[in-house]
Amino acid sequence: MGPWTREPEYVDILADGTVKQLNPFTGTEVWTVAGRGNRPLGIVERQPESLDPAREDAYCVFCPKRYTDTPPEKARLVLPPAAPEPPAQPTSPASRPPAPPWPTLLETGAEDLFQTVAEFRRIPNLFEILSFDYWRANYGYELPRELAEHARAYVASPAGRAHMAKIAAAKAAAAGQGSAAALTEDQLAQAAGAFLGSGHDVIVARRHFIAGALDDSQLAGAGTLTPAEHRQFIGFTVEAMTDLYRRNRYVRYVSVFQNWLKPAGASLDHLHKQLVAIDEHGAQYELAQESLRQNPEIFNERAVNYAAYKNLVIAENDHAIAFAGFGHRYPTIEIFSRSEAPDPWSHQPEELGGVADLLHAMHAATGASIPTNEEWHTRPVDAKLATPWRIMLKWRISTVAGFEGATKIYLNTIDPYALRDLVVPKAFALRAEGRIAPEIRIATEAHCRPNPLRYTANRGLPLF
Repeated sequence: MGPWTREPEYVDILADGTVKQLNPFTGTEVWTVAGRGNRPLGIVERQPESLDPAREDAYCVFCPKRYTDTPPEKARLVLPPAAPEPPAQPTSPASRPPAPPWPTLLETGAEDLFQTVAEFRRIPNLFEILSFDYWRANYGYELPRELAEHARAYVASPAGRAHMAKIAAAKAAAAGQGSAAALTEDQLAQAAGAFLGSGHDVIVARRHFIAGALDDSQLAGAGTLTPAEHRQFIGFTVEAMTDLYRRNRYVRYVSVFQNWLKPAGASLDHLHKQLVAIDEHGAQYELAQESLRQNPEIFNERAVNYAAYKNLVIAENDHAIAFAGFGHRYPTIEIFSRSEAPDPWSHQPEELGGVADLLHAMHAATGASIPTNEEWHTRPVDAKLATPWRIMLKWRISTVAGFEGATKIYLNTIDPYALRDLVVPKAFALRAEGRIAPEIRIATEAHCRPNPLRYTANRGLPLF
């Protein structure tokens, strides 16, 4: 037996106020130097422009009047039939009636695209990271029969042929290939099948701007959704993630992320998530796997327990916990699922809803004007070591420059304590206004009991 060694301090406040941080999972070193935190957030304000009524619901290719500007969709979520209002608002979660399910429509034909309004759409990315051809060339992957049949049926109608010809021409033009030659119906069906069989999907929300918006600064972000809408957004994304695993046996990991605003890498300022199926685990899980072999409880001990001991917990509910993260290049709120099931598709509905509610609250407290990356960290489908489902919400308010590149020490102008103090008052105000789930316990209301993550029970359900 070797000598016992003490865990390092992952957050260290020096006498002059400098905060030094160490990420317990990646080893990333981050400093918040006293004085530099007084710098502005780096968000360039511009003069808002009034919205053009003629462009309502058509501001970008993701808007509802422009369904044919994106590839054939895989699925859409629509509102359920209107239900009668309950006689009184329930006062407790237990007495709240369950929300009616939102219908999922599959294989919508081109002629039916505008027959319903999609609250959320799942569409292939026009410029996928790993295309269908990648999987076919490297693994011999063939399009599943049902997708091939849907592709043929899609272009069998005049509307479907016109849609696919438009998408093929747009992709060719963007690739610098000029106008695409006229394609036969078989070629259009193959092109449609390649999109439907690709492993890079986009989940698009309906709204570009909030209801009643007057100018283009009033964007509809994740935090402007209602908690009920955000639950559907998360659930629909988990369904898409599961489907990507099921349809392609060569997929080992599905990366889920959301880039909000152009400084965070978004090509369009319209709320959407992306899912990318890849044939590797990714470096993040490989790093975590080595630590998990030594200590299966590492996410309790080095993440949520440590955050609680350092008073960095921002909020929690019965199914998730959020805290100001440490050792990140950007100010980061970490949201961890408490579930015994390590995989999102194995969560019970109330657990999935609890994660969605807490994530929504953190988006709402952040605000739609701050560029963010939302990163999901999940267990790869073929991995045995359980990890908790966790989501990183990163504020992209600084630019990595020469000092960081030369030293690998990153300067973050907002330390974890300052991040906590920015978010907590906003969360209290949002809850008082009824804009976030009322069950959320904020700051000192949080129980902060040790070892709240139950992932080591490893009772996840297999996908297949």
